[in-house]
Amino acid sequence: MTTTLRLVIDQPTPLADPDATHAARELAVALAQTAPSGCEVRGVAPADADREALAALPGVAGVDRLALRGATVAGLWRRGMRAGVGDGLVHSASLAAPLVRHDRVHDHDQTVVTLWDLQAWDAPETLPRGAAAWARGMLRRAVRHADAVVVPTHHLARRLADLAHLGDRIRVIAGAPAAALRVPSDEVGRRRELSLPEGYVLMSAASASTADLVVAFHAVATAGRDTAVVVLDVAEGEEPILADAASAAGIAEHRLHFRRRVDVPDRAAVYAGAVAFVAPESSSRFPWRVLDALRLGLPVVASASETNRELLLDGATLVEPGESEALGHALSETLASTDSVERLSILAADRGRAFSWLGAAERTWQLHAEL
Repeated sequence: MTTTLRLVIDQPTPLADPDATHAARELAVALAQTAPSGCEVRGVAPADADREALAALPGVAGVDRLALRGATVAGLWRRGMRAGVGDGLVHSASLAAPLVRHDRVHDHDQTVVTLWDLQAWDAPETLPRGAAAWARGMLRRAVRHADAVVVPTHHLARRLADLAHLGDRIRVIAGAPAAALRVPSDEVGRRRELSLPEGYVLMSAASASTADLVVAFHAVATAGRDTAVVVLDVAEGEEPILADAASAAGIAEHRLHFRRRVDVPDRAAVYAGAVAFVAPESSSRFPWRVLDALRLGLPVVASASETNRELLLDGATLVEPGESEALGHALSETLASTDSVERLSILAADRGRAFSWLGAAERTWQLHAEL
């Protein structure tokens, strides 16, 4: 008899987090690769999910497409309806799951969800309309019906324990960079296509707020190096705000390069052209791009937020949150010599090896076995 783990892919959720969606696909493939004997992985996706992406999941037994679009499924799940998902083992790399009453003991039904951050509680104004209310409602359902809630850090686990009465149902399993994240052979050509120079300081708006990026701009100015600055994952319409902030910090317009979200090969090429990654994040959001930098051995100068302290350890140079001058001095010291860059690159790469989707999948199978 085959045991099937159903993984919710292309999450029907108003949070509109492409990193969580990508994480679900990465986890699906890794779960298939690490599946115990007699187990298989099937995907669950709404009717409007990306067909091409769902077809490129090696090892996954198949994807069960629901009859409804994602927005409708999200609404039904929040109201406690299954919306076409059967019984058995259900796992979601977000809060999006059919959180309904089930019998884990006698029928062996399980439902596990994932909470990547507390943005819906810490900064609801930064989310799409209705997204924060949806997340809060789904967490309330998780308190009633989830067999476990997975979070990526122990810091987030402690905060979640204060928010919700989940007891020992909170489990910690970190995310990881994309398995395909490696510098492509045509990296130079890709950077030319993106109209980027060589040898820039890199940062990302994926997990850093505008206020965080203002700190980073001042840090670059404090470092006193006439280096270009590239900001990835900039949302549409945010460029003028960030350009004004950078200008106020003393960074000339010709040194600034803003880019939207790019695919994995292009992202790896962008990292390969950088001299350092600045991570000013002060929130509990999972720092996907910082882990990318570690994976590719890029020196990282980061804010010592609780999340960064836990995840980065000695793989980055950490300074107190909000201290742009200290961040700038750390960046200057990082780039002071070739020896410094090489040493910090080795430390970053060593730490980056601690994060993998195969490791996350093994811990996920172990969690379901324990349940």
